[in-house]
Amino acid sequence: MTPTELRRLYRIIKCLLNYGIDELSPDHKLTRLPNLARKSLFWLNNKHKDKVLGERLRLALQELGPVWIKFGQMMSTRRDLFPPHIADELALLQDQVAPFDGVLAKQQMEEALGGAIETWFDDFDIEPLASASIAQVHTARVKQTGQEIVLKVIRPDIRPVIDADIKLMYRLAKMVAKIPEAARLKPVEVVREYEKTLLDELDLRREAANAIQLRRNFEGSEELYVPEVLPDFSSETLMVSERIYGIQVSDIETLQSNGTNMKLLAERGVSVFFTQVFRDSFFHADMHPGNVFVKPEHPENPMWIGLDCGIVGTLNTEDKRYLAENFLAFFNRDYQQVAQLHVDSGWVPADTNVQEFEFAIRMVCEPIFAKPLCEISFGHVLLNLFNTARRFNMEVQPQLVLLQKTLLYIEGLGRQLYPQLDLWDTAKPFLEQWMKQQLGPQAVINAVKEKAPFWAERLPEFPELVYDNLTQMKRFSGNVERFYSNYHQTKQRHAKGQFLFGVGATLIVCSSILFIGNFESLAYISAGGGSVCWLSSWLTYRKR
Repeated sequence: MTPTELRRLYRIIKCLLNYGIDELSPDHKLTRLPNLARKSLFWLNNKHKDKVLGERLRLALQELGPVWIKFGQMMSTRRDLFPPHIADELALLQDQVAPFDGVLAKQQMEEALGGAIETWFDDFDIEPLASASIAQVHTARVKQTGQEIVLKVIRPDIRPVIDADIKLMYRLAKMVAKIPEAARLKPVEVVREYEKTLLDELDLRREAANAIQLRRNFEGSEELYVPEVLPDFSSETLMVSERIYGIQVSDIETLQSNGTNMKLLAERGVSVFFTQVFRDSFFHADMHPGNVFVKPEHPENPMWIGLDCGIVGTLNTEDKRYLAENFLAFFNRDYQQVAQLHVDSGWVPADTNVQEFEFAIRMVCEPIFAKPLCEISFGHVLLNLFNTARRFNMEVQPQLVLLQKTLLYIEGLGRQLYPQLDLWDTAKPFLEQWMKQQLGPQAVINAVKEKAPFWAERLPEFPELVYDNLTQMKRFSGNVERFYSNYHQTKQRHAKGQFLFGVGATLIVCSSILFIGNFESLAYISAGGGSVCWLSSWLTYRKR
């Protein structure tokens, strides 16, 4: 390690020990020496013994800075790997961190724009509107149109910090992975997943493209509004978009005082989620309360507002179909179908015992379904399903992890807005309708509609294609006949060559016998005949 890395590592260790995070270290021969050394560091004792472990871990990550805050947020979504008392605390991590100097932010923006801010914008506010772990936001107006906008800029010099901390994370993860009790957490894979997510968020062009796509998908919708991105001003480190005014979805008191139809708002949250997943195969995967607002206008017909599209998820057709069938099978408590679907989809190995898998799912889910449907967490049913499947060697599906995380967010928000929300009752008609469209007569009609423009474009070429195919078939038929004829002739030559070789061998053997019997003249004649036969055999094989 370099001196810089060692200093950073010391700061990390000091912070973790001050919060007593070493309690997470298991009792193992690889950790006994470090644990013994830790007890001798009397100046680095746990200074927060009055707090529970999960809270101390959250506070430690906050103190370590933006990279570790983001890491904690990512870990909070992996409820398949971390117990509830850890995951619940980590879920409280917010993107509110100390802002950096607004003058420096302005310099970063001007570098990205290639000129002074005043060239394009008026009323630029040097004080940030919001500050997050990766970027911060300032407000202004477009000079030509007067449109209110926000400028989101990446924190300066954050990449070297991220690279250094990620490198240390990998070193620590590889050490942890050697401990059998901790290996199941897949520390290296967790860090790798985090690295990809974090590096993706450093490129604001990706977020801009995601926002444009999501806005297009819900154009004209009454359920979700996505602010307009101004791509002409956006780049890798700067994104300019429309400024919106809304009520944060977690501000229940303001929503209620505004007269918001909370039941409809909660139901629309569920509808937006399933529409993104099953209609568009493109869903906002970071819908925590800090990224979701509600339009204050028309509270009787409330509309969600989605921000920060840096993380999105996608599902292919097969994943969508199997997921919908799984949900419907759960609605009907058909656990045998759930187990078979996991095998058919390839989520678990093909040699999995379906009966044993079905029993394991039934054992986990029946106690859950003993409650009224309105009290059952959709997200936790999915979580229990994945945990059960993992015991049968189900590989972690990244797209499903994002889906699970988003579903937990949506369900939590929906129940917070309207505690009586029956997610199952809201979702089941949507899923049944989607399945009819995919598998029924409507699916055939949709497929014909989808392919019709392609067929119409190719129809004028159809006669020529038919002629070309007939010509090729005729050529192919002639080639087959020539191939068969050549094959037959070759087979005949080989048979003749083998016969001549056998005759030659027989005559050579006979010549040896005659020579021993003092019939020298006959022996020479037999040997000469054998040589002639062998020569003829060789010439026959060489003939083309």
